[in-house]
Amino acid sequence: MAPLEQSHAAGPTDVPLLEETIGANLERTVASFPDREALVACHQRLRYTYAELDAAVDEVARGLIAVGLERGDRLGIWSPNCAEWVLVQYATAKLGVILVNVNPAYQTSELSFALRQSGCRALVAAPEFKGSDFVAMVEEVAPSAPDLERTIFLGSDGWDELLAGAADVDAGRLREASDALECTDPINIQYTSGTTGAPKGATLSHRNILNNGSFVGRGCRYTEADRVCIPVPFYHCFGMVMGNLGCTTHGACMVIPGAAFEPGAVLDAVETERCTSLYGVPTMFIAELGHAGFDERDLSSLRTGIMAGAPCPVHVMREVIARMNMSEVTICYGMTETSPVSTQTSPDDDIERRVSTVGRVHPHVQIKVVDDDGATVPCGRTGELCTRGYSVMTGYWDDPERTAEAIDADGWMHTGDLATIDELGYAKIVGRSKDMVIRGGENVYPREVEEFLYGHPAIADVQVIGVPDERLGEELMAWVVVRTGSALDDEGLREYCRGRIARYKVPRYVKFVDGFPMTVTGKVQKYKMREQAIQELDLAPAVAETA
Repeated sequence: MAPLEQSHAAGPTDVPLLEETIGANLERTVASFPDREALVACHQRLRYTYAELDAAVDEVARGLIAVGLERGDRLGIWSPNCAEWVLVQYATAKLGVILVNVNPAYQTSELSFALRQSGCRALVAAPEFKGSDFVAMVEEVAPSAPDLERTIFLGSDGWDELLAGAADVDAGRLREASDALECTDPINIQYTSGTTGAPKGATLSHRNILNNGSFVGRGCRYTEADRVCIPVPFYHCFGMVMGNLGCTTHGACMVIPGAAFEPGAVLDAVETERCTSLYGVPTMFIAELGHAGFDERDLSSLRTGIMAGAPCPVHVMREVIARMNMSEVTICYGMTETSPVSTQTSPDDDIERRVSTVGRVHPHVQIKVVDDDGATVPCGRTGELCTRGYSVMTGYWDDPERTAEAIDADGWMHTGDLATIDELGYAKIVGRSKDMVIRGGENVYPREVEEFLYGHPAIADVQVIGVPDERLGEELMAWVVVRTGSALDDEGLREYCRGRIARYKVPRYVKFVDGFPMTVTGKVQKYKMREQAIQELDLAPAVAETA
């Protein structure tokens, strides 16, 4: 491409977009590779060829028809990674039911909000996960979710009954339902933390996520011979789009190493299943490289993979390439609202490009960097990164006001991230939304945590910031002003959080203060709080590690 002068780049369009539904695309792949392995769930000892996967997906879809679900209805899924998650993902897509992803780390207040705001008619859930009793939690929140008619727990009679009900539904009914769908129909809702408190339901269509998965897979040069180890969660785009759809659009095999991330299980899966690709956030790769049994593993099958979700330290990238055989590993950048990937490095990029940039713009997508007035800036100048194209969400579910705040009249999604674009089109993220904290790959907006903590009767005021952490990149810290006459300590605050908000949103550090550093106009200066916290908590080594 010719060198750029302005920070505006458009991706290639030589490969046409897929103008079909997820179900139709899966069936095309099945027709091409019926006997190739499509899905392996190591922890469940389950294997499916593409023909078997399609048959299992259809059985679940017919079961959903039997319980009365139809196009446009919402079905929540609240479970760690498992084969059933994949079956439900593709079954809802074939039926036109909108899948609502519920983070397995959610506690009662977050679960209640997601079910209520999306209007879920049904929920597929694991019975428990990491000590959380999902059955009891669903029972507790059900009265606050008036649209919820049934919950189907995996591994229970309810799941067996769902499958048994499929026998009463003729295959022709599913075919008729599938053929009536449009690729622009919404098919997935994913909740993202909001800077104004309540999470927002990013609503994505078949066209959004099918094409994004396909182009991510193309960026990794996938063919039907690839086997992709997916330890990242399915509730997030990294798992279900970049992982699952990245595989099924190319006939590759999805390999699930376990219900949740465990470095030993990932290494076992790569070795045993001869995986050619591995996904993860940098902390996952660090844990794998540091595992006691790492040197005993045969990882020679690995070729590529994706590192995303947080900045990649240079030494980690070098070790992944040298010690894990991932010479073609790529870096991706994006956000849930853009399906998610907007830019990706190429396997041909040198290491410096792969650690200092987030690559170049994806096919059929545009990116630009703008100043405070919305004008495109010259190459190399910092501004807000915006993206436009097929990948931009249809909007936030039932929230036109916040949709309009995010997507302008010309269709540009304003990411809130500060970036530069060089003359060759490589983008670099130099900052991010002023409040967002990335803790181990999880995006946390302090305002959401603050609004939750305001509910504590002893808290008069609270500000939440991110502070550096050597292992997770950042950790949460709460600065708390206690009401006059009230008492509160660190443990009391954390106890208030337990079981009500996700563990990764519970502040690790708590500081009790009389007030916050402020500007003359009354705005809280969080950067000063961060500087003070780094000094008081002796976090300078973490700053050096994560810089």
